[in-house]
Amino acid sequence: MSTQHFTRRHFLSQQAFGLGGLALGWLLRQDRTSAAPINPANIRTSFDLAPRVPAGAPQARAMISMFMQGGPSHIDLFDPKPELTKRHLQNFTGEIKFDDAAGASTKLYASPWKFRKHGQCGMELSELVPCLGEVADDICLIRSMHTGVNNHDQSINSLNTGEILPGRPSLGSWITYALGCETQNLPAFTALTDPGGLPVGGVGNWQNGWLPSLYQGTVIRPQEPRILNLDPPKQLQGAAQQRMLAYLDLVNREHLASHPTEWDLSARIESYERAARMQIAAKDVLDISSESAATHKLYGIDHPATQEFGTRCLIARRLIERGVRFVQIFTGNQTWDHHNGILKSLPDICQKTDRPAAALIIDLKQRGLLDTTLVHWGGEMGRLPVIENENNIGRDHNTYGFSMWLAGGGVRGGCTHGETDELGHKAVKDVVTHHDYHATLMYLFGLSAEQMTFVRPSGPGTLLAPDSGQVVAKILKRPPAAVVAKPA
Repeated sequence: MSTQHFTRRHFLSQQAFGLGGLALGWLLRQDRTSAAPINPANIRTSFDLAPRVPAGAPQARAMISMFMQGGPSHIDLFDPKPELTKRHLQNFTGEIKFDDAAGASTKLYASPWKFRKHGQCGMELSELVPCLGEVADDICLIRSMHTGVNNHDQSINSLNTGEILPGRPSLGSWITYALGCETQNLPAFTALTDPGGLPVGGVGNWQNGWLPSLYQGTVIRPQEPRILNLDPPKQLQGAAQQRMLAYLDLVNREHLASHPTEWDLSARIESYERAARMQIAAKDVLDISSESAATHKLYGIDHPATQEFGTRCLIARRLIERGVRFVQIFTGNQTWDHHNGILKSLPDICQKTDRPAAALIIDLKQRGLLDTTLVHWGGEMGRLPVIENENNIGRDHNTYGFSMWLAGGGVRGGCTHGETDELGHKAVKDVVTHHDYHATLMYLFGLSAEQMTFVRPSGPGTLLAPDSGQVVAKILKRPPAAVVAKPA
């Protein structure tokens, strides 16, 4: 570091610990315990959010994920079951796993809501999601999702990070690590939280895990100020802030020049610079007052039930069209977790989310953004076909067969993929695991396994375990070429 920035703390640290560090290094070399060199091809010399070229031909450049935390009931929304209707209130005699054994029953419970066909594709959807029916020809409904872990945290982790254990990088962090961002004035990865509270797992849903902190999601709150600490204190505004940031940049870059392998420092410098540019750009993107009255009406912002979620969906579109790479919109803690009271609670949350979610598809499409923006809607689980809490009917967790939908970004529209059994309990045809889902996302973004790998002292970390996910070719407009089977 330049002597003009040489501090007393720096002097003491060098004198107190410098000789000890030399001795330790000598001992390590003597014992040949130094870490083995890592393949230079897998090492980045710096970490930033500059746009990166994917290995393959990308069909998607950005993603919006509407994460319906708690577990929407596929049986009541997306997966009609005539056999379940036929056997309503009969006892289920098969094997079933309950999360709430105390409230469990074996009485089958048919959906009390009617289904009908929508669009030219004839997709069957519940009367609770009529607006989704308007865009049925633009979505791909997957009815055979499976994680197989029956608790919220573990299933969320599976879908969001690839494994059930906490502490791993989230999906948005991986994609921004691999591809960077097309704007240098806004965060690459944003998380739009719900006024009802954080989802299960809290800030872990948008954590960077072992990736540099630059790839952590930036929280956009459901009320003002939507981004905290965006404005400096009055005494630091204007020229004062510019002088402070210029000096800070000088110190950081001098230090980085003498310590070129300190990647966290380069990531931190990038974060400071982006934060300064955000002071103007973020205010603009979060201000929806410039949108037309027709757009506000489309998203339901003129209606109390849909105003809040509609506003966040509109902000998501505004972020994507300005170059943000990954936007995740969360519903509140356990909003869809209907262990009881499903007859009222499910219609309520559907009323809140159905119109805005469909509007997002319509709006992206009419602006020419849907083809390159992958849209996801779904939760971490579905619900069981039997009654839970007979005095106030609900449904228990089901991670063995549930539904979610995708649109845009290279996904076929008007497509229904996979099946659950005749009662909607388990996925039985064209099963899609969380690993398959992630492999498909990687393919749509043109990413290779190497681009989604980060080398750590403990070994390489990756979104996908080796050979653990298969691209779901049937749902894609341009599926990958057939893979020639290896000889035995």
